[in-house]
Amino acid sequence: MSQSTIPSGAVALRRLALIGMLLCLVVVVLGAWVRLTDAGLGCPDWPGCYGHVTPAGAERNEGKIESYSPGWEYDSGKAWREMIHRYAATTLGFVIVLITAIAIAYRRERPVGLPFALSLLTVVLLQGALGAFTVWWLVKPLVVVLHLVGGLTTLSLLTWLWLSMRRVGRVVVPAAAATKISALDGARKAAVAATVIVAFQIMLGGWTSSNYAAVACPDLPTCQTEWWPDGMDFDEAFVLWRGLDINYTGGVLEHPARVAIHFTHRLGAIIASLAVLLAGWLAIRNAPTTLVRRGGQWAIAALGLQLLIAVFMILKAFPLPLAAGHNAGAALLIMALLLLNRRLREA
Repeated sequence: MSQSTIPSGAVALRRLALIGMLLCLVVVVLGAWVRLTDAGLGCPDWPGCYGHVTPAGAERNEGKIESYSPGWEYDSGKAWREMIHRYAATTLGFVIVLITAIAIAYRRERPVGLPFALSLLTVVLLQGALGAFTVWWLVKPLVVVLHLVGGLTTLSLLTWLWLSMRRVGRVVVPAAAATKISALDGARKAAVAATVIVAFQIMLGGWTSSNYAAVACPDLPTCQTEWWPDGMDFDEAFVLWRGLDINYTGGVLEHPARVAIHFTHRLGAIIASLAVLLAGWLAIRNAPTTLVRRGGQWAIAALGLQLLIAVFMILKAFPLPLAAGHNAGAALLIMALLLLNRRLREA
């Protein structure tokens, strides 16, 4: 396909998809930073901060602080971290609105399917609502996890859109090893399964973080110096709903429940790692093209990076940069798996 036959809306969409994807990755990491520094309630109202657009406005009007949260100790650092996250998320929302507008304006040329663009817009609107409920319901773990899922869903859709758009105008040349294509069926299924398993593992990681269970197992490879810790409370560990008007900052679970959550997350990491390794190995082994082979290599490399961050995070007693990096690693792993799925589908 020549450059002149590329739909006129495709170039703008491709650039916006790339901008949106990178910005969404930043938003996800900022969200983790806010959560890990207990800044989720740095501004107890939404969408503003103590009735102002910025924390600086609230600081100039100290009466607003007391009226919005009687007895609440104002922390300027937490307020700014929370609002910077909101500013970035709002900017991302505008980018997605532009993507949807272009998809509607050029719907006859179909640079992207209109249902896909509308789905992306719907997800980001729901994500905004979840952000509000995260504050209103005092960082309730279930809402925090759903907010994380919404962020990664947005990132996944933008990544898939960019991967689709970046191939507009390229000629697809049949591979010399076309006889291997039938052997890719297993790799495709494994890649889809690995993506689903990793998604559940990330949700479990969000549950671990939002319940302050990350430090429940400070040793490695054992947990509490045991391979199977005694006294783990699985019944309390996974109660999804505990009612409203409970401030979950700092966590409300007892230690045995937190150990159960952390230990389950570790077991999930083993299963997810095996799934990614299998998908990557099958893709590399049966790759009909260099792109497919590299897709498998990227997935395995992203997994290795994530595991390395996790190990050092525990050995170094959970420093904040590594904890935030663990969230970034999870997002990169999902993006790498989407790349693998896309290239297997194209093959």
